[in-house]
Parts: sequence; C-alpha cells; structure tokens
Amino acid sequence: MRVLLIGANGYLGRFVADRLLADPAVQLTALGRGDDADVRFDLASGSPGALTRFLDAVHPGVVINCAGATRGGARELTRHNTVAVATVCEALRRSGCGARLVQIGCGAEYGPSQPGSSTAEDAVPRPGGPYGVSKLAATELVLGSGLDAVVLRVFSPAGPGTPAGSPLGRLAEALRRAMQSGDGELKLGGLGVQRDFIDVRDVARAVHAASLSAAQGVINIGSGRAVRLRDAAAVLARVAGYGGALHELDGPPGPMRPSIGHPRTEPDHAAPVAYPYPDGCGSWQQADVRTARDRLGWRPRINLEESLADIWMEAACRI
Repeated sequence: MRVLLIGANGYLGRFVADRLLADPAVQLTALGRGDDADVRFDLASGSPGALTRFLDAVHPGVVINCAGATRGGARELTRHNTVAVATVCEALRRSGCGARLVQIGCGAEYGPSQPGSSTAEDAVPRPGGPYGVSKLAATELVLGSGLDAVVLRVFSPAGPGTPAGSPLGRLAEALRRAMQSGDGELKLGGLGVQRDFIDVRDVARAVHAASLSAAQGVINIGSGRAVRLRDAAAVLARVAGYGGALHELDGPPGPMRPSIGHPRTEPDHAAPVAYPYPDGCGSWQQADVRTARDRLGWRPRINLEESLADIWMEAACRI
C-alpha cells in the first residue's frame, strides 16, 4: 500500500511516520515544507493543480493529512488548517488516484461540554476559539467532499515530543527549572481544567488502523477518561522525584503535596498569573471512544503515567 503522509515532521506526524514505516506492507512518501520531506510542498500556498499532478504521478492508495497549525491568529489558522485542507480535497477530486483520505481533526472542534459527560461524534460542535473553528471548517470540507474519507478527532495528545509551550510541557519545564535551581516551592495557575489525554503513539496506531479500514465520517480518538490537570501535575512531580511544596494559585488555599506550579520568580505579594488551557473547551472534555473501538478495532494502550514519564525524560535532559 502506497501512503502519502502530509506533515510527517509535526508533533503527531513523526509518530504516524514511525508507525507506518514499521509496516512492511506500506510504501511511505512524505510531503511537507521541510528540507527532509520526500517532496517539498506548502499546502497553505500551493495550488490544487500542482498537488494533483503529484498525486497522479505517485498514485497513493491513502493520503494522511497531519499538517496544520495550533497557534497564531484567526487568519493564519484558517490558512494552515482550512485552506490547506481545501487544497487536499480539491486535488484528490481532480486526481485519478482514487486515494482514501485520513484527516487529523481535534477535540477542540466540539468546544465546551457538560462536566461529567462524554462527547460522542454526533454532538453538535461549538468550538470556543479560532483554532477549533478552523479545524471544524476543515472537517466540514472533508465530509462534504464526496471522497472516501475519515476524520479522526484527536483529543489532548501527550507523550514524547510534547511541545514545551503546551500545558503539560509547561509543567515539565517548571519542574525542570525548580530542580535545577534547587527551588523547593512552585506556583502555577490553571490546574482545575479536566482533559482527555491520549498518548501520541496510540494516536499513530489509530491513524494506521483508519488507513486500513473502510470507516468514514468522524471518529473520536481519546482515552475516554478526563483527568484534572492538577492530578497530571501530581503524577509528573512524582515521576520527576520532585520533593518540594507545590502551590496552586487558583485552587484551594495553602500548599498541596503534591501539586505543581510556576517557579517563584516573583515576590509573594505579586499578582498570580493564570494559565488557562488554550483550546477553548472550558473546564471539561472527555471523549466517547466507542466508535473507534467498534469501527477501527482500536483501544488506547499507553496510560497517562507512562506518557508523563516520557515528557519528563525529555525535560530532564535539559537540566
């Protein structure tokens, strides 16, 4: 099976590439903006005609799109997350390759949900920020394209390679700096949100399964369990071996053991700075993952503690 992977050098794309390369039945071609891509092509500015000519030459059976942007203004997010997907869909419609499309969506497309609930694929999407809006628009383009296509709505990915600017990445960096400087106390805000964390390697397994399946429409990819960020912080502190006191700025008063926080770079009288979870999904998000089980034969295998241990190992290497 010949697979064209778009965005192979991104956070998710690297693990998808590794998973596909481990399958001897897959012939992988990577398309992207970097010099190490097999073919250099910028989806946000390239024409559908140029991509069509490449598709006709390579003739893939599956196209996987892991490309996109998570940060920036509404215009930039639209260009990289929506216009780029429109280019892929139009090129596939024009091409004679008949490839199946696996599009990587995100849980932010749903927006805030009721605490205690699990969000299924038939929930009405109400994204709470420009990122979710741009990804939802891409999903609608895929679903309305008439292509053989599936959209995997990935909830909160975690594990090795987690970006340093993400909430879990910031927690690990706070611990690293505290341990490096011998600081026995940390402070951080924004720990009250609950998210459905899923390891990037489990995401890669889901993408592989989707590329081999006949499933269409939208499929959630998550652990099926919401975890409070302060609880994830406690696990991260434990695996790091941090023995200091951890204070939550926007939580119950007084020290928590363990809890997590921001390194003390300001005096005690300074106003605390909160760090809201940046996906526009409010205080709670949990995926209903029964469709992935039933239609892809997929279940998550890697628990959050292992994901967090891998995040910490990468942060610790910077000490």
